[in-house]
Amino acid sequence: MLRTLGLMAVLLTGAACADEAVSIPAPAFDAPKVAASGAAARLETAVVAGGCFWGVQGVYQHLKGVKNVVSGYAGGEHATADYESVSDGDSGHAESVQITYDPSQVSYGQILQVFFSVAHDPTQLNRQGPDTGTQYRSSIFYANDLQKKIAEGYITQLNAAKVYPQRIVTRVDPLKGFYAAEGYHQDYLLNHPSEPYIVINDLPKVRNFQRLLPALYNARAVTVAGSK
Repeated sequence: MLRTLGLMAVLLTGAACADEAVSIPAPAFDAPKVAASGAAARLETAVVAGGCFWGVQGVYQHLKGVKNVVSGYAGGEHATADYESVSDGDSGHAESVQITYDPSQVSYGQILQVFFSVAHDPTQLNRQGPDTGTQYRSSIFYANDLQKKIAEGYITQLNAAKVYPQRIVTRVDPLKGFYAAEGYHQDYLLNHPSEPYIVINDLPKVRNFQRLLPALYNARAVTVAGSK
C-alpha cells in the first residue's frame, strides 16, 4: 500500500523516481577471490538492504557469479517477518536481498560496488525514491568480521573520495537472520517489467548496471524460480 501511494504522488507531481547511478572505484580492500577447482563451488552469501527489494533483487540477478537472489527481510528483533508486518515500519526489519554467489567468480567487494553504484542511493536516510520508512533503509548485514571490515572500509573510502554530494548513511549491522519474502515478491521485476513502479524506479537501475559496470553484468538473469 505504501509503495502504491508513493508512486501515485510521484506521478501526480511529475517528480523523477529513478536513482541516479554513480561511477565509483572498486574497494581498496576486498576479499581475495577463491581459486576455482574441479570440485563443486563453495558458495557464499551476502545480505544487503537498499529500498524496495524488487529493484535490488532485479539488479543482482544480473551480476556475474551470482547463483541466486532472494527477496526478504532482515535487521529486526522478531524471529520471523512478513510483508504486512514489515510494511508497518514497526518490526525493525528492512526489505533486503540475500545474494548467493561463487567467490571464485565475484568478490564480496564487487557485490558492494554494485550496491553503492547502481542498486540504490546510499545517501538517502530511511527512504529510496517514493518509499519512506526504516523498512527502506540502506543497510549491509555482515555475516563475519571480514565482511564487516570490507563494508566499513569501503564506506570510509567512498566518503573520503566524495563521490556523492552527501555522506553515506548506510548502516553496517550484524546479520541476525534473513527471512524470505512471500512468493509473489520473488523475481518481481522479471515477471512485471511493464508495471509503472518497475518502469520508473527499477529498470533504470538495471540499465545503469549494464552501462557503468559492464564487466560485472550478466545479460542472462538468474531467477529464484530457476534455482529450485
